[in-house]
Amino acid sequence: MSATSGSLSWRALVDKASAPYARGGRIAGHFARGKLRWDPVFRHFLVHGLIAPHSRVLDIGCGRGLLASLLQAASHESQSGRWPAGWAAAPHAARFTGIDVMASDVARARAALGGGAIFVCADMRSVAFPAADTVVILDALHYIETVEQDAVLLRVRGALVGGGRLVLRVGDAASRRGFATSLWVDRIVCMLRGRGVRPRAGRTLAEWRSRLAALGFDVASQPMAQGTLFANVLLVGTIGPAASPS
Repeated sequence: MSATSGSLSWRALVDKASAPYARGGRIAGHFARGKLRWDPVFRHFLVHGLIAPHSRVLDIGCGRGLLASLLQAASHESQSGRWPAGWAAAPHAARFTGIDVMASDVARARAALGGGAIFVCADMRSVAFPAADTVVILDALHYIETVEQDAVLLRVRGALVGGGRLVLRVGDAASRRGFATSLWVDRIVCMLRGRGVRPRAGRTLAEWRSRLAALGFDVASQPMAQGTLFANVLLVGTIGPAASPS
């Protein structure tokens, strides 16, 4: 498929995935469409097949459930024969559970997607994690302290079945300007939304990789901040049946 037709397919997916949020008002619909279209991580999920068909997905810090809506739209499009050539297999019939501490975001997710996914309003530091094939944590761990991050990651490791995958986006604290920019934006957003938490703890990419390796993950990483001033990195950790955390 040509670059042009692939781009059109992506816009169609974004429109389909953001449509449920428009029922909550114009602003909610525009937010969903803009976030899905311009944040590079969402397209990356589909192009590279980070979520396999029929997999159990746990999204920690799911916000308004945009990833769940995208997966549903992708499943529908692929079943209708509209899937871009050259992309990995569509995440057909993925079963999604999202967790977020913000009650307003969880309410928006439930209102938009109904019974198509499970959304839980809870703190990642204490809520029980269901068994999963893929765990997603995007831009969420820096809101808790380092020791709490480690505890969450250990519990994530326990929730993943053999061969499971962790998809984690973090800021690389070694990139001082980009990391400082992301923290500044986070603080502004938290203030505007009346959110009680603030960014607390970051790590360098090397430190993130070391922590995941100690838990038994084979880790691949790549920048995931295209078109922004941030220092975001996507870490994809996989485990095998024999791997054990330390």
